[in-house]
Amino acid sequence: MAAVPYKRVLLKLGGESLLGEREYGIDPKAAMNVAEEIKSVHETKVQVAVVIGAGNIFRGLAGAAAGIERATADYMGMLATVMNSLALQDALEKLGVDTRLQTSLEMPAVAEPFVRRRALRHMEKGRVVILAAGTGDPYFTTDTGASLRALELHCDVILKATKVDGIYDKDPVKYPEAKKYPELTYMDALKERLEVMDTSAFALCMDNHLPIMVFNFFEKGNARRAVLGEKIGTIVK
Repeated sequence: MAAVPYKRVLLKLGGESLLGEREYGIDPKAAMNVAEEIKSVHETKVQVAVVIGAGNIFRGLAGAAAGIERATADYMGMLATVMNSLALQDALEKLGVDTRLQTSLEMPAVAEPFVRRRALRHMEKGRVVILAAGTGDPYFTTDTGASLRALELHCDVILKATKVDGIYDKDPVKYPEAKKYPELTYMDALKERLEVMDTSAFALCMDNHLPIMVFNFFEKGNARRAVLGEKIGTIVK
């Protein structure tokens, strides 16, 4: 196998990746499809951490907009990420991938608490580490949690999983003439007001020079191609 450009990556998934054909909740078949893609990355010997959102179950911002107190809504969203993480862990282990689930909110019956050195050791031993419950604090999104954990764990890149093959100057679904950016600087993304990640998450990456690769995770084999250094998606650096 050719030299792999990354030693350690953090994969950021949306909760919608577990929806499958459903309108709400978790489709075990979709979870298995996601797990197969992660397994293909793991087989390259790249160390993998995963953060998954909860848009398929409950969004803190949406709950707050509907009248739930913001901090309470955010904690509900954090718990929903734990549900998704458990489903993903189950699917990965069915495929023979050794995993550890760590959460920012302590719940020892189902997961380890997040401990940076322990997470690093798990990855060094070849385990996929799933990181749930965001930062453990309200008012922060899972994007911010992913950026924070990627920095703490010395990841080489954030792989931002989306349904489109990179960043465009406008919605490529609505506008066929939309221009795709193969590469962007952080400042270009800000100037063009491109929604790569939420502001706090993006600022963390920019301030600490952590690259973000935005790519179509749902095209089979793309995650593996990304870690092997193929020119797919858009990289922001």
